[in-house]
Amino acid sequence: ARVGQLICVSATPAKYELDQAGQVVEQLIRPTGLIDPEITVKPTKNQIDDIIDRLNSIIKRNERAIITTISKRSAEELSRYLDRVGIKNNYIHSDIDTLDRIKILEDLHDDLIDVLVGVNLLREGLDLPEVSLVAILDADKEGFLRSTTSLVQTAGRAARHVNGRVILYADNITDSIRHMMNITQRRRAAQEAYNKEHGITPQTIKKSVRELISISKEIAKTELQFEKDPESMSKEELDKFIEKIQRQMKKAAAELDFESAAELRDKMMILKKEYQNRYGE
Repeated sequence: ARVGQLICVSATPAKYELDQAGQVVEQLIRPTGLIDPEITVKPTKNQIDDIIDRLNSIIKRNERAIITTISKRSAEELSRYLDRVGIKNNYIHSDIDTLDRIKILEDLHDDLIDVLVGVNLLREGLDLPEVSLVAILDADKEGFLRSTTSLVQTAGRAARHVNGRVILYADNITDSIRHMMNITQRRRAAQEAYNKEHGITPQTIKKSVRELISISKEIAKTELQFEKDPESMSKEELDKFIEKIQRQMKKAAAELDFESAAELRDKMMILKKEYQNRYGE
């Protein structure tokens, strides 16, 4: 009502944004000629061995990799395994201090580590041109962490390198995977056609690591702790607390903070179970 003209920019606009927009314009062509990374789906059987082989190949070319897991525990276990087989790596998740996260990302840029393992590597605003491989484990586990938006955003971490490639480890092609692959194939076709028409040779982005502006100390504040033991809450308090967590879950999902959204969802389910056991509703 107050602004006559407005331009909004989003890498992955949701249905609400698309419905509100009077006109939607896609920016598919990059000045570097880079095309969206190739997407491959591999079975989960022997996925770790497959990852190790791929990591060894890209490390020889002085390239980097990102691996996303479905939980903090699996990220830590995979990181320890990579240590044992001699692959320099580190992991990032919400329990790691903000400044330590920045140092880890700088280490990846500075060739001190070759692989970054994490649960949700979206909100950090990663801009690491050295990353040529993104591996997504449990890609067929539908939910916040494996939605179409999450998959598209995660795959985009390999879109700054001329050898960019994304491997989805999944035994089933979910709707999210299918939609994500359709989006990528359509974009690649347009980009390749433009490059051919104009004689453009794709080039990897070359620049120093930028300010990680999306990393904020606010992340630590989103690590929700129960304000009061749920068992000691009244019915009204429990009602309000469930509503509060639900709002925070939806807000986190809208902001692409899928790791926090998933944790909030799990806590909400615990509270709802407590409510049902106590009041039978």
